[in-house]
Amino acid sequence: MKKPILSLFFTLPILMTQCKKDSQLVEEPLIEITEEEVITSLIIHLHRTDIPGDTVSFAFRDTDGPGGNPPSEVDTIQLASNGQYACSLEVLDESNDVIRDITIEILAEGQDHLFCFESIGTPIVFDRTDWDGMYEIGLQSAWTASNAGTGEVRIILKHQPGIKNGTCEPGETDIEVYFPLVVE
Repeated sequence: MKKPILSLFFTLPILMTQCKKDSQLVEEPLIEITEEEVITSLIIHLHRTDIPGDTVSFAFRDTDGPGGNPPSEVDTIQLASNGQYACSLEVLDESNDVIRDITIEILAEGQDHLFCFESIGTPIVFDRTDWDGMYEIGLQSAWTASNAGTGEVRIILKHQPGIKNGTCEPGETDIEVYFPLVVE
């Protein structure tokens, strides 16, 4: 019976000292550090809607990121004249051994992001088909090619936190890619 009382007698000062030390600690404010996305790859998946079963992909890759070495891959987009396509974009960070899918983050933060499309040289009509609840995002879109010709497709991802208005004007550019284009 004396043993439990004695051990409580010796343990209590240790516990009290520990509590005293903990209560003297000054808590640091929690600072959330968010990494800026590194986008090294943009992959376009086009599914022909007027001829089912025809799906092709075109990639832009710059695995060391902006600056540094030139892109290691820039595919030429090849479309059929008067062809209609469903497009989905895949955005990746392939700068490390572990490939990070940025597409998921863009979708989750859709209210802050907008893909902008431009056809240079040969006309293509682009219609963004996905929404953040108020404005389009552009991860999904419909493309309609017109006459045969060559040119470029310019794709820009705009980061527009708190300023998104459905246009490509405001915000910062997360990535801007020019794909060579051939419409046959």
